[in-house]
Amino acid sequence: MSATDASGSAKSVRAFPEGFVWGAATAAYQIEGAATADGRGPSVWDTFSHTPGKVRGGDNGDIACDFYNRSEEDLDLMKSLGLAAFRFSISWSRVQPTGSGAINQAGIDFYRRLVDGLREREIAPAITLFHWDLPQGLEDAGGWANRDTAERFADYAQIMAEAIGSDCDDWMTLNEPQVVANQGYRLGIHAPGVTDDVIAAATTHHLLLGHGLATQRLRTALPAAKIGLALNLNVVRAADSFAEAAAVVADAEQNRIFMDPILHGSYPAAARPHMLPPESLIKDGDMDLISAPLDFIGINYYAPFYLKRADGVVSTDRRTPTGGGDVVPFMPPHLPTTAMGWLVEPQGLYEMLKIVTSELSDKQAGCRLYITENGCAAEDYVDPNGVVNDIERISYLKGHLDAIWRAIQDGVPLDGYFQWSLLDNFEWAYGYQKRFGVVFVDFGTQKRTLKQSARVYQQIATTNELPHEWTGEGAGLVAGAA
Repeated sequence: MSATDASGSAKSVRAFPEGFVWGAATAAYQIEGAATADGRGPSVWDTFSHTPGKVRGGDNGDIACDFYNRSEEDLDLMKSLGLAAFRFSISWSRVQPTGSGAINQAGIDFYRRLVDGLREREIAPAITLFHWDLPQGLEDAGGWANRDTAERFADYAQIMAEAIGSDCDDWMTLNEPQVVANQGYRLGIHAPGVTDDVIAAATTHHLLLGHGLATQRLRTALPAAKIGLALNLNVVRAADSFAEAAAVVADAEQNRIFMDPILHGSYPAAARPHMLPPESLIKDGDMDLISAPLDFIGINYYAPFYLKRADGVVSTDRRTPTGGGDVVPFMPPHLPTTAMGWLVEPQGLYEMLKIVTSELSDKQAGCRLYITENGCAAEDYVDPNGVVNDIERISYLKGHLDAIWRAIQDGVPLDGYFQWSLLDNFEWAYGYQKRFGVVFVDFGTQKRTLKQSARVYQQIATTNELPHEWTGEGAGLVAGAA
């Protein structure tokens, strides 16, 4: 396809398929605030963030973006950006204060109003049932290491399906279960702050089981709904030949430990034993439930991981999987990094989309893909003219949207893209230091300011094509061009 500018020169048009969904994503604890309002119970993130030393600066999500009280304003903002869909999560403890038992009707009513408000603005709701904020009452009973938590999750899924299911077509059971198991129960740098390999391995299986049980309940209650989950996936690369074997193991422990059970009904053989749930936890029928057919798989992609020979250097950052052995994380000097210190490599997103597509066979044949999170943190600020000129985020968007466009041309069944995130928010253990939003939030006044990236994204969402200035990955872009 091509278009012609005022001078008569032909310009390439990189359009997306008709009906491609442009949306934005958020999570309940990161934006809602109102932590004790209207009967909401505490989650593990309330407990963790109020524990001294766990979150930068002593920050917590008590107020966050005050979305609970400002949702109408934010829904209007989404409409102005031309978004077709809004991915949000439900605070389980707002619906069931202890994670089981009595339902808090005020919590149901809030999400009912939210869905109604989205529908009124012709924005499709995309619900995530669990985005890390397990009710503290369930954690006190053993958390995700307890098989019963998976059963309670299925009950909660049914509650939400019956409460608002008829007005929501798209449901995700879990968001990034790998982060919950690894950072929450193995490394202890996220809630609930546990550091135990045995507990983390049990958590891995019970999260997946919870997904399977919840999917079963959703299928029964909402036979016409589209059901999936969101996995955080990172391309793992060996920077030298020595690290190649470790990269295979790291890929298994970062990606395949959750992807393989979903796609193939088995845990990856390459993962080390301490990362895998023991056979005694896996009951008859579990893997069939976990690998039941899905309508879509959400991919959350931010950065690749590189590994190299350690050469005596010891890494203290255990967030990057190394697969064991004498290897360490490596930051190629030719690749830029975000304010999180994460590498920027759009080609990794293209490759991950191709990898997942190549494995959509057998049980998951016909499954579609979505990018359910993608974005970057940047050192954003409002300049004296009231403008947030976030050129780093625009550049990040440019490269990654080019990557997904190329992937679609090469046969990837990708149906939509959700920018992370709509708003600057509570960034977990980083508190309010890191800004991922396309909308700047002044947390003192709660004033919202559209960043330049929001205006660029608005253009893309409303035209369903990449800007003409974007001639491909790596080309420059003048800030504020939109």
